[in-house]
Amino acid sequence: MVVGQVAYATDLVVVGAGPGGYVAALRGAQLGRKVTLVDRDGAEGVGGVCLRVGCIPSKALIEVADLAARVNDASTFGLKAKLGGVDMAQFQTWKSTVVGGLTDGVRKLLGQAGVEITAGELRLTKPDEAVIHTSDEQAKFVKFKDIILATGSRPIELAGLPFDGKTILDSSDALDLGDLPNTVAVIGAGYIGLEIGIALAKLGSKVTLIEALSGILPTMDRRLVRPVEARLKELGIELHTESRATSFANGALAVETAKGGQAVTVDKVIVAVGRRPNTDDLGLDMIGISPDESGVLKVAADRRLAPHITAIGDITAGPALAHKASAEAVVAAEALSGKQTAFQPAAIPAVVFCDPEVATAGLSAEQAAAEAIDAQTVTFQLAASGRAATLNAHHGFLQLIADRANDAVIGVHIVGPHASELIAEGVLAIELGASLEDVALTIHTHPTLSEQYGEASHLGLGQPIHMSLVSRR
Repeated sequence: MVVGQVAYATDLVVVGAGPGGYVAALRGAQLGRKVTLVDRDGAEGVGGVCLRVGCIPSKALIEVADLAARVNDASTFGLKAKLGGVDMAQFQTWKSTVVGGLTDGVRKLLGQAGVEITAGELRLTKPDEAVIHTSDEQAKFVKFKDIILATGSRPIELAGLPFDGKTILDSSDALDLGDLPNTVAVIGAGYIGLEIGIALAKLGSKVTLIEALSGILPTMDRRLVRPVEARLKELGIELHTESRATSFANGALAVETAKGGQAVTVDKVIVAVGRRPNTDDLGLDMIGISPDESGVLKVAADRRLAPHITAIGDITAGPALAHKASAEAVVAAEALSGKQTAFQPAAIPAVVFCDPEVATAGLSAEQAAAEAIDAQTVTFQLAASGRAATLNAHHGFLQLIADRANDAVIGVHIVGPHASELIAEGVLAIELGASLEDVALTIHTHPTLSEQYGEASHLGLGQPIHMSLVSRR
């Protein structure tokens, strides 16, 4: 590219190097396109929020926290062990090694594919032209054939609690702590707030969780949430629902509850109330496109906003999940390369890496009823699992929702250990239109947690193995 008003002609531009953007770039290159990947941080931005400061770092913290919790509970198994403390500095070193290895791997793949990475912020000026503003205040003009917008999202900031990176933290700041806070308040009991709050509690922090709505994970079925609520109490996490944090000063967080105002004394405040799509600085108004009030863009099934412009990931409707963005990325790249394709998944799995883990895909019983589907609900309780017993895990279940018309599985909901891994079989069953009989006839390894699928399916067919028919609901 050259600096100045003369536009450099290129083929396919991808904006944003997160799990949507870099996958789109790689798929575009596989299809023979000359790809330019633009990210605010250039090559350093490869992986996006998810890989660099979100998904991967949070799971690293959760893994350490779970290990600490198991050490503390080791006496139950007859193991005489004692946790000697948590070295957060060493954790950060290890986490950086993990993140660095993964980002280096993605950068290598992009290099091998011939993808050009450019640092800067892109703003559309015409349906086929854009300007890239670099950190050194230069402007690079580019004329493209096609463009994929994958700019992701950013944490929502509360008016009375502006982020300062020291005391009032966003989720990324919370994952970069050099020292474990003695006391911490987490504002927002959605999946991000729960994951971080539970992890810190397991590591030894006194955690207060504040949620504006009536319960944790407010968008999920209450049956999935109850085991998590019970675990919060076991971990000593103080939960305030229907409450709002308004300000923080001199170590005191002001909280408005249904019973009146109170002050919560904490060392750190983590704000995790949601994320906002990064669509406000893309120059969309220059090409006659407007996002909705929340910043989301409406796209067609092939992810098109316009004939040569597509959008994917957090800036489009649906759950803001990395795997959704990656799946959309393939569709967008193929659509702009002349292939007939569409993003029409039968189910998008959603996972909360809390304790116990929660995973869900497809329809709930209530959603099936709303769609006039005569559905059967079968639930296998984790307490009846031999493998769960060896893990000392007793609270949770695997639930299948099946269409009575053809016994096809249309929903899967899991609460318990490794639900994040187990949900994949359920998603595949939904995508393939598998029946309860198909799942029941699939031989599952014993003893494993995956046996819950076979057990639940047998139960739904009226042929229970390790549960009685009265447990069918």
